[in-house]
Amino acid sequence: MELSMLLDYAGDPRRAADQAAALEAAGLDAVWVAEAWGFDSPTIMGYLAARTERMKIGSAILNVYSRTPALIAQTAAGLDAMSGGRALLGLGASGPQVIEGWHGKPYDKPIGRTRETVELCRRIWRRETIDHHGITDMPLPPDKGGRHGKPLKMLTRPVRADIPVYVASLGPANVRMTAEIADGWLPTLFVPEKADAVWGSALAEGAALRAPGLAPLRTVAGGLLAIGADAAAARELARPQIALYVGGMGAVGKNFYNDLAVAYGYGDAAREIQELYLSGHQRAAAAAVPDELCELTTLCGPEGYVRERVEAFRAAGVTMLNVTPVGPEPARLVETVKNWL
Repeated sequence: MELSMLLDYAGDPRRAADQAAALEAAGLDAVWVAEAWGFDSPTIMGYLAARTERMKIGSAILNVYSRTPALIAQTAAGLDAMSGGRALLGLGASGPQVIEGWHGKPYDKPIGRTRETVELCRRIWRRETIDHHGITDMPLPPDKGGRHGKPLKMLTRPVRADIPVYVASLGPANVRMTAEIADGWLPTLFVPEKADAVWGSALAEGAALRAPGLAPLRTVAGGLLAIGADAAAARELARPQIALYVGGMGAVGKNFYNDLAVAYGYGDAAREIQELYLSGHQRAAAAAVPDELCELTTLCGPEGYVRERVEAFRAAGVTMLNVTPVGPEPARLVETVKNWL
């Protein structure tokens, strides 16, 4: 099992990137850079490539609406070149609130767009001449306004033609597609004890369709990390984030994280969190997050307990434990957990 962390994207990105780079010496294997509707992730990932030597650098996530598949492929290939072959391409559909509200694009065909983007990225990295007509047209045909385009192949030669592609997915159909075509899976709010009941069938169905040349699907999941006699209190830090996702990431009926909380068995709490969050009562929404959900999505407590949580994630199929160290000694926490893996 590898060890990674998600970069804090809400604060000073340069400071956060410097802190992540410093954890490379402690054993961190990878860092994931979110984008949402804040700073773009490729700029920060390029900075991390210059500041590090060994650890992998991934996007978590680039959405498949605001950039063309060709540009996504170019971005991943550029990062791979600048990092010496350490890029991880994390993709996803994001959600309608971000895509329509921030990027001004209709939220249509999320699974088809993701599948097509993965296919085109791999073809582009192999330097195939692209003549593709689906959701995306390459080149643009005359009946859609094209006049001068012709099929092209990538001008430069990528460091790797098989940059690992990870897909962020939660719904059964999207998870099934992920298990079929992706190198890795980026689930959110992952509860190892409940994962098989929620996603087991979809993962198995997708794996049955997986191309023989693809290695087994890798899974990235984890949560807040704190180790010590009083470290269980750090779980409380997860409440606002869980409330944001379950309550605020989408409208009623269009929130994938809320659907996940319901699938986990927290239906009443999920409805209450969403009602409170969308009515402007964020603190009350955070208080309504079930204690059990805070515990099971984090790794906070005495050393023996945290080791048990690590093993629970491993048993659930997690191949890269993604942690957010809490406290004044993040390097010590990373080194401790890395030694367990």
